[in-house]
Amino acid sequence: MYSPYQLAKKYIRYYFTALSGKGHGIHSPFVYDFICKVLNDRKKYDCYHDIELVRKKFLNNSSQIKVMDFGAGSAVLSGKERSISAIASSSLKPAKYAQLLFRMVQYYRPKRVVELGTSLGTTAAYLASGNPAASVFTFEGDELLSGLASDTMQQLHINNVNHITGNFGTTLPAFLQDTSVPDFVFIDGNHQEAATLEYFKLFKERATPSTILVFDDIHWSKGMENAWSVIQQDPAVTLSIDLFFLGIIYFNADINHKQQFVLRF
Repeated sequence: MYSPYQLAKKYIRYYFTALSGKGHGIHSPFVYDFICKVLNDRKKYDCYHDIELVRKKFLNNSSQIKVMDFGAGSAVLSGKERSISAIASSSLKPAKYAQLLFRMVQYYRPKRVVELGTSLGTTAAYLASGNPAASVFTFEGDELLSGLASDTMQQLHINNVNHITGNFGTTLPAFLQDTSVPDFVFIDGNHQEAATLEYFKLFKERATPSTILVFDDIHWSKGMENAWSVIQQDPAVTLSIDLFFLGIIYFNADINHKQQFVLRF
């Protein structure tokens, strides 16, 4: 993975070269619509306050738990015994990006949502709140974390989240064999090039024109950048949006030529 210094340099370069997030100079109606109605939606939705209170509780919880990491591991936490506050500070998606995912689900109204990498459940709560009529399936490798995430849903009175626990290499293929095509997928579970490309392949094979894939930390390492580049160039992908910390992929057949955007957010 890149060091904090390397990542900061990359972010500064991104910030000054990305297109303005205000929509100026965007000639794609689809992307302009996304910018105006989703990316720049500044409304403070009711669920924001409630979910952020749960995040705050986790950040203040010094209890130690033992966790099992099936992915690339944490840049901050290397031991198996970790405090809940340390997990929250390093693993939970920041509010800015979790709330963007909420707005995407609210706007596009997917019926089946998948998240790879539940952690403590705050992002799953945002996804579920975006469309309470949707079925959300969130995957977590560690049983204790999955249990804490389930508690998060109970605290927030969220009833449309299904928790699937175990190694993604086993649980995800089994799930995809037995269920309908997911409309919206957030991939935040294993920050390795080969695993990321395998997840993309699994979902691409089942994608419809309305399917949206969101990849976390696409500039986290050289391997993740390689994976993002391969995904962008795939013939099935009609549109990609790079927000530096998130990468968004569309298969929309109405976009009749491949488009790639880097937007400031």
